[in-house]
Order: sequence, then structure tokens, then C-alpha cells
Amino acid sequence: MGKAEQELFNGKNIRIGIWLTILVFCFVGFKIYSDVFSENVSLKYADSNRYLLVHSDNDIHSLYAEIEKGYYLNNFASFKRIANLIQLKDKLKPGRYLLNKGMSNFDLLKKLINGRQEPVDIVFNYAERLSDLSGFFGQNLELDSNNLLAMLHDSAVSKKYGFDSLNFIGMFIPNTYNFYWNTKSAAFLERMKKEYSNFWTADRIGKAMACKLTPQQVSTLASIVQKESNKNDEMPIVAGVYLNRLRLGMPLQADPTVIYAWNDRSIKRVTNVHTSIFSPFNTYKNIGLPPGPICAPSIKALNAVLNYTPHNYLYFCAREDLSGYHTFAASFQQHQQNAKRYQMALNAMNIR
Repeated sequence: MGKAEQELFNGKNIRIGIWLTILVFCFVGFKIYSDVFSENVSLKYADSNRYLLVHSDNDIHSLYAEIEKGYYLNNFASFKRIANLIQLKDKLKPGRYLLNKGMSNFDLLKKLINGRQEPVDIVFNYAERLSDLSGFFGQNLELDSNNLLAMLHDSAVSKKYGFDSLNFIGMFIPNTYNFYWNTKSAAFLERMKKEYSNFWTADRIGKAMACKLTPQQVSTLASIVQKESNKNDEMPIVAGVYLNRLRLGMPLQADPTVIYAWNDRSIKRVTNVHTSIFSPFNTYKNIGLPPGPICAPSIKALNAVLNYTPHNYLYFCAREDLSGYHTFAASFQQHQQNAKRYQMALNAMNIR
């Protein structure tokens, strides 16, 4: 091969090499672009949006396992390549992340790195005891329910918020609350104290004072009212009965407090056996309010106490039609007649 031919051959090889290099770079660039920006979230076997939960103690391998298990991605390998490339293991933030169909790896990684989690609306309707409360929020938030329960039973914690171990449940007002899923126990308590303080406006505090009650005592009475009646239009009347009794120094004789003292939700009919229990929550033996609420009272029950109906009733019993409403009486004689009709109705239904 002559010198000219050799130069031509070498030049041709250089051009081929350049083109091959360009093609390789184009392929690699396309592959990287595809891995990063192409649609990848498919939510296989899911009809709607899903949430990826990243626990505080999760490492990158736990995240990978969760993603694979949930069939969230079309191409899991591409996500893993990019995650490893950018060292996601050092930047991953815990939280509850909304996955939308069609998201790219870039979109998902941006959420995980920036902690752009979606808050969760928690509808808290009812809790009778602190264990119910911790169990409910432990199921709906990342917080450890056992840790929360230990804090709820810690007298130093309840004292910090202005309560004691027996009335602490009154700080937790049933409502719909917006939380970040990875909220911890201490932050949860701070938030609920803030909500409690927001509820107790100057107007409500003034109404409580007019009833000669503290906010904590209002919560206690409201819990009894709530247990006695689930009829919103009747709650203020029931509250009025108990306020009349408190003013006169009469025992409240509230059956729900006795059932609470026994810690037996199967009791349908309170008898003399039940009312003989020695407990500060037995309002048949003890005059005045019990030492704390027998459930977390609803806003409707709290407002029923604060806006009670003035009347001269001292007694009430369930109606014999079992409608859930009550018959009220100002005299014990009238109450006995009302109670007799109700007892006959229970006997007819063989309710013991």
C-alpha cells in the first residue's frame, strides 16, 4: 500500500472511529435520558393513585424491595441505576409519597430527595381510652403506638400540657386532622395541644365559667352526655340535667360512668351489682364529676354542655320505644313511672 493510500485508509478509520464514538455517546445519552425522563410509573394492578411509604428506619434496599413488591414501575432496573448513580441512599427522606401514573424516574427521585410527601387526612371520630387513641393513630401514622401510649401514661407529659393521667384524653378532640405521615409521637402531642387550645376560644371559656366548670370538666361532662345520647338535638337537654344535679349536689348516677368503671362494653343493662363497684368513675357512689372523661368527647357534645338547655329536669330515662331518645322528668315519682315503662320494654326483649 502506497503512502497516499495509507493516509487515505488511516483517515477513513479515524472518521469511522469518530462516528462510532458519536453513536456510542448518542446511545448512552439517549439511554440516560430515557432512564431519567421517560414515563416509568405504571401502578400495575392499581386503578388509581398509590402511595409509597418510606419509613424513617428504611435503607435504600428496603425502598427497592417496597417498589418491587408494589409493582409500581415499568422498568425498575432503570430507576435503580439512576438512584445508585446519584447516591439516593444518602439523600432519601422518609414520608408518604403520592405516585401518579406516568411519572418519570426524575419526578419520583425529586420527591424522595426533597421530601415532597403528601399529607394525610385522618378522621378521628372516637376513643374511649388512651390505648384506643394510641392504637388509632399508630395505624394511621408512622409513629410507634407503644411509644405514644407510654407518653400518654407518663404523668410528667400530661402535666406539661395541663392535664393529669385521668383527664388527659380530653385534650384529643375528635375531628379531621391533616398530618404528615411520618409525624412522631412528640410532634403529634404538640399538634393536638395546639388544636385543643384553638378550640377553647375566649367565648367558650366564658361559657364554661358561667357553668362553673373548667375546660377539663366540660370535657368530662361532655363525654357523659355523648355516651347518654347520640341525638344532637337532645344533647343540650341531657347536659342541663347533669348541670342541675351538680348545682344541687346530687350524684350524677350516670350509667355510662359505671360501665366505664367496669371496663366492660358488653354491659347492656346497669344493675345494682354494677353500681356497687368501688371506683372514682362510679357516679352512683361518688358525688360530682368523675376524675376525667369516659371518652374523647365530640365537638357536638362539648358545645352541648357549653350551650345547654336551661330547664328544671333532674331525671331522664330511655324511651320505651327504643328510639334512642329519652323521657325527662322534674320529679322522682314521674321518673319512676317513665323508668317502669322502659324496664318493661327491656324485659319484653329479654335484655338483661
